[in-house]
Formats: sequence, C-alpha cells, structure tokens
Amino acid sequence: MTDSRLAIVVLAAGQGTRMKSSRPKVLHDLAGVPLLGHVLATARELSAAHVVTVVRHERDLVAAAVDEFLPGSTVVDQDDIPGTGRAVEVAVSTLPADFDGDVVVVSGDVPLLDAGTIAGLLAAHRRATAAVTLLSAIVDDATGYGRVVRDADGALSRIVEHGDATDDERAITEVNSGTYVFTVASLRASLPGLASANAQGERYLTDVVGMLRSAGESVEAVPAPDAWAVEGINDRVQLARAAARLNAMIVRGWQLAGVTVHDPASTWIDLRATLAEDVELRPNTHLAGATTVARGARIGPDTTLLDCEVGEDAVVTRTDATLAVIGAQATVGPFAYLRPGTELGAGGKIGTYVETKNAKIGAGSKVPHLSYIGDTTIGEGTNIGAGAITANYDGFVKHATTIGSHVHTGTHNSFVAPVTIGDDATIGAGTVVRRDVPAGALAVTVAPLKFVEGWTARHRAAAEAAADAQD
Repeated sequence: MTDSRLAIVVLAAGQGTRMKSSRPKVLHDLAGVPLLGHVLATARELSAAHVVTVVRHERDLVAAAVDEFLPGSTVVDQDDIPGTGRAVEVAVSTLPADFDGDVVVVSGDVPLLDAGTIAGLLAAHRRATAAVTLLSAIVDDATGYGRVVRDADGALSRIVEHGDATDDERAITEVNSGTYVFTVASLRASLPGLASANAQGERYLTDVVGMLRSAGESVEAVPAPDAWAVEGINDRVQLARAAARLNAMIVRGWQLAGVTVHDPASTWIDLRATLAEDVELRPNTHLAGATTVARGARIGPDTTLLDCEVGEDAVVTRTDATLAVIGAQATVGPFAYLRPGTELGAGGKIGTYVETKNAKIGAGSKVPHLSYIGDTTIGEGTNIGAGAITANYDGFVKHATTIGSHVHTGTHNSFVAPVTIGDDATIGAGTVVRRDVPAGALAVTVAPLKFVEGWTARHRAAAEAAADAQD
C-alpha cells in the first residue's frame, strides 16, 4: 500500500571523480544492476507516494536508468549551485504544495542499504516526532565521512564534514551515512537559509541538522544495525568490496534454497538470475544477467552464462554463452562458445571447441566437436561431424543454412549458404556443399586417391643435396 505521507529523494547528481571513469559512478554495476538500480529498488519497496531523483553529471544516461528501474518516478536537474543541500532543495520544490509528510533522503551510491533498515529509521523518526532523524554508523575508519557530534547528554548536536572537522572531531567513530528522514515542513523552512562558507564551498544538507537543533527542534541519530550497509561507493576498491559482500549473500541465499555451490568464493550469481532446487554449480561459475537454471542442471566449472536459459538436468561445462537456450538433458562443452540466438533442443549436444550463433539445433541433434554453426537451423536427431563449417557470409550479407532431421555429415564439411540439406541425407567426409541436397541422398565431392611412387626418396635426396651445397 502506498504511503501517502512519504517522499524519497535520491541524490544522483555527482560525477564521482574517484572512480576515474567515463561512466557515471551511480551506473557502475553491482551483481548485474547499476548502483542506482539497487537504490531505486529499495525506494520501490518502501511504497512512497513520491520518488524524486536528482541528476546532473551525464544526466541523460542517469535519467534513462531511473526510467528503467523506477518508471513513472520524477527526475529533476540540479543547477549550478553545488552541494547536497541544494540538491534536496530542488527535489523538494517538485513535491506537491499540500504534501505534509516525511522526506527520506538517500544517496545513489549506497547500494546495500535495504528497505528494512530505512523503514526502521522512519518508524523511529515518527515515534520521536523529530524534525530530522539521520542514520549513523559506527566504523573503524571514519576517513572521509561526516562526524556525528553529540552533546554531553548524548543527544545529537550537529554534523561536521571531514574537511571541516577538528582533530578531536576526526577522532569520532560515529559517522553520518547520508541517509535522513526530515519532516517536509522542516526542510522547506531550513533549506533556503543554507550557506556555503565551508572548505568545499557547497551547501551541505548536514548543516540543516545544526540549524534545526539551534531552532529548538528535535533532532535524532539512529545507528544502523550493520555499518557495511551504509557504505558509499566512491572508488573501484569499495565497489569490489561491496560486490564480494553482496555476492556472498546471494550465494548463501541460493544454497539455503537447495542449490549446491561447490566453491562459494569463486561462484558469482547476479541478482536477476534464478535457480531451481538441486542445481549444482561447480567452481568458477558466473550466472550473469537474467539467466535461469532449471532443476537438476549442472553448471561449470569455468562457465559464464549471460541471459541464458538452461533446462532440467542439462550439463554445461567450461562454456561461455550469451542469450542462449539449452534444452533439458542437453550437454554443452567443454570449451564451447554459444553466441546470441543459439537454441539447443532437449537431449542435444554442443561439444568441444564448437562455436554457434543464431543456430537452432533440434532435439537429440549433436554438434560434437571443432565446428562453427552460424545462421543455421538443424532438425532432430542429426549428427554433425567434426570440423563442420556453415559458411554463412559471402563478404556482403549473411545467408542461412537448413539441415534437416536425421542427417549424418562427415568430417570437414563446408556448407556454403544459402543451402538446404534434406532429411535423412548423408554428407561424405571433406565435402563442400554448394547446392541443396535432396532428402535421403548421399552427397560427396571427394577426388580419387592418387599415389606418386618414390616421392619421399626423391625429395629426401633433393633436401640433402641442398644442404650439402650450403656447406
């Protein structure tokens, strides 16, 4: 049910220079989802009446991500005035004039902060009828964080940014997570009064806390249950640390759901992947994107599947596959490369050192080894011999190959597309197929075997003579 008295502001305007990337920081991936996507998913869980994302750097890219992960929400541009205070001010200006509820402020680069923690913060804020309640954290290394300064009674006094803190204040280990709940009336009254007299020349949202405290309003700070949940992502080191933590939680969740994971440390599963009971994941397996794996399938070792569908009891070993469908009880690999558009039917096989692309291979059909099958349709029960090539490109356009059911091809066949092989046909070893083959026919282009008597002796003598001449 929508909370009509709740608005959420997502701060996503920053450039994130410490990432040293041409990509906006909030669009870097974590478990297959951009950092901002995680934050917007949390916002969706909280069922707020209004969600406003503030953008600036690479605004079109970031706005597109907002539309993908939380369509229908509001995007607002921060102007040239820097600082989180100004960002929240422009966001609040988009809320309806009659909105009189609470505003949760979150950062687009804090992906592991879950809806339950924010809901707890919101509940504490409403119980205390505070003007602002911030989420704090107790950390071992507070470098870079704003410090939570409390008075002698332990009440929240103010927030001081790291660059403006004294040595004593920098020794404080309770830090501001950048997540707040404000009453909207407090924000509307305080934000216009923010100044930029600080080390960064910015309008800090943290200054609102001190302003409200000075005005006699109730201000609260609630420590987060898990400090890691409020860690922001500012560089690649922090991104990797967050990825490892989130992946460990994902893997554990699937283990508890009935998936066997032989080596959790080397197994990576994206958030959108889904697995059934009795799936087995062997070491160095990565299930990326929206990959789905059905009951009893065995994946790995050394396998990456991106946006793939794997059927029941299939076996996929040492394989790289993208946008492929692997049928029930089919086998793939080792050392197979499945490109987009590959569909392998039930009980089929794509074997060792086989590359496929836009290939539909019917039930029970096999491409066992050393072949390239592209832009091809293969019927049921067909066996493709080693070293087969579907020559689908004539230098200008791609052409299709159709191979029927119960076809048997020899080794080192080339199918020069466009070409059709009828059902029950047989193709001799070494044959280059340039024309359609009728059903049930044998196609061969093998030259007669020829012998040149005495060839070895003559060539050996010539080689020895040449060597003597060089001496």
